[in-house]
Amino acid sequence: MPLFAYQALDKGGAVVSGKLEAESDLVAAARLFKLGYIPLEVNEVKTPAWGQVFPLQRKVSIGELALFSRQLAAMLSAGIPLTRCLYILGEQATTPVLGKVLPAVARSVEGGMSLSQALRAYRDIFSGIYVELVNAGEVGGTLEAVLVKLSQQLESEKMLRDNIRAAMFYPVLVLVFAFLLMIAMLLFIVPVFVGFYPDGHELPFLTSFIIALSDSVRAYWYLYFLGGALFVTGLRAYMAGPGGHVYDRLKFRIPVFGPLVQKIVIARFARTLSALLAGGIPVLQALETAGPAAGSSLVLEAARYARERIREGQSIARPLKESGLFPPMVTLMISVGEETGDVPGLLNRVAEFYEQEVAALSKGLTSLIEPVMIIGVGGIIAVIVIALYLPMFSVIATYQH
Repeated sequence: MPLFAYQALDKGGAVVSGKLEAESDLVAAARLFKLGYIPLEVNEVKTPAWGQVFPLQRKVSIGELALFSRQLAAMLSAGIPLTRCLYILGEQATTPVLGKVLPAVARSVEGGMSLSQALRAYRDIFSGIYVELVNAGEVGGTLEAVLVKLSQQLESEKMLRDNIRAAMFYPVLVLVFAFLLMIAMLLFIVPVFVGFYPDGHELPFLTSFIIALSDSVRAYWYLYFLGGALFVTGLRAYMAGPGGHVYDRLKFRIPVFGPLVQKIVIARFARTLSALLAGGIPVLQALETAGPAAGSSLVLEAARYARERIREGQSIARPLKESGLFPPMVTLMISVGEETGDVPGLLNRVAEFYEQEVAALSKGLTSLIEPVMIIGVGGIIAVIVIALYLPMFSVIATYQH
């Protein structure tokens, strides 16, 4: 649904501004009239295509959002009015983004919006899961409990992401080091060795290739830079479209990393679905929200398929099992939860189990990848060094004869 930024006059004649979702600018203006505002300006907020590929706005981190949720729950439990809580948390926010957004949310609530409606306008900060659970808490009168559960959910997600970063940090660092080392050798070391080779001496193919590569990098470095930037831009645009589905299938089949990716996706899906169901969200709506939150288009398709089958009267576990993405243990736990009436509790156990698996597998992968990466970097350097010394060996052999 489009997002609109507005400026309007409130009942006291003061100019207020904010954002809200609506089908059109006319619908947005009608909603403002209904809330007691007189619209002055309503404009759709549009994100340019390049902004979708390379988003520049700083988002609020999961840890900051978890802290905000826990603080808001504590202040509401103490009997402080909601709008005052939002103003206070906005003043003491550690990030400029939250410092601007929370007062705007408070003004929207003062104008008659519910908290979930006000948060929905900032979907780049508050996810669909967050807004749905806040809405359920408002309807059920359990907003404080829902906010505590949200903070726990976000803290678990942060721990999961930290484990992923820990597993990927060393390989990425080594790859960057190897790339920079190779560029430095091509730019500075290879030209020095070229001066040692006698004129007219036939060079081995590998040496000729390294020298030609060095010459091209030094002469046309800007073309390499431009080509790399265009490749990254095109790849990200492709991944945001139809290529994302192909990439997801490939990720699950990569040796060593495939099982880690699968466990991460399952942990996210189970944790999110558990939180939504525990918050009172209907199962069809919970699956619709939990599918995208898993971070995999394959799980999103499985969730859509499950929703269709549930509408036909099937259980949750059966269509998820038919998708082939979920291990038997997951579908069995869901099936037991359906029989006992505790699907959220058993999904929570599934999430905890796979989060522990991710943590253990991340540590194991780091120790496994470390020697492989060292050998790989050493191999790259060895190839370049051997290519540079080969002509010298042949010259020495010629003089000996």
